[in-house]
Amino acid sequence: MTAEIATQATDRLHLVQRAKLLNRFTIGWNAIEGIVALAAGVAASSVGLIAFGLDSGIEVSAALVLAWRLHQERHRGCQQANEHLARRLVALSFAALAVYVGVSASLDLIYGNEPEAAPAGMAIAAISLVVMPVLAVAKRRVALDLGSQAAVAEAAQTNVCTLLSAALLVGLLANAVLGWWWADPVAGLAIAAVAARMAIATFGADSLGHACCG
Repeated sequence: MTAEIATQATDRLHLVQRAKLLNRFTIGWNAIEGIVALAAGVAASSVGLIAFGLDSGIEVSAALVLAWRLHQERHRGCQQANEHLARRLVALSFAALAVYVGVSASLDLIYGNEPEAAPAGMAIAAISLVVMPVLAVAKRRVALDLGSQAAVAEAAQTNVCTLLSAALLVGLLANAVLGWWWADPVAGLAIAAVAARMAIATFGADSLGHACCG
């Protein structure tokens, strides 16, 4: 029985380490993605791109929250209080994004602010559309094995980034090719709506009962 417990502890340590590696990649990628998107968004006055860049920043903050959660487990064990706090912080990051982008996109639609074409933005959205699905699947698998709702929520945010990349790319292409300026703020509203939904779902989620944090 002692050997079995030791094996389980070792396996969980490996899972935590794998989660940390994926988490570090998430932080690095989203930092680059966010800087490019924000710079391109400001240059083109694109609320969709700015929203996407902010989402990347929010995802970095969520990844940092999860890094804290994993650090706490590594040094103090899996504690329910840490799990709940991390999950709620991730939920609040979604809510902040939804409010800011929703207001900005609505004002652009009301006042008819027309963005310029943004080739760099289209490029980063296309690359993200390839990278994010692979990363999201890997992170969710590890999160479920860990039994961490905070990790599942953070993985869900990566998956949301895939959907947002698609929405953003469509909006940017519609603006650049067809001259549909309103497609950009509509993409921003889509990002805000998805973020709001994820905020509600994440904040109200129950812990995974089979895990030590259940």
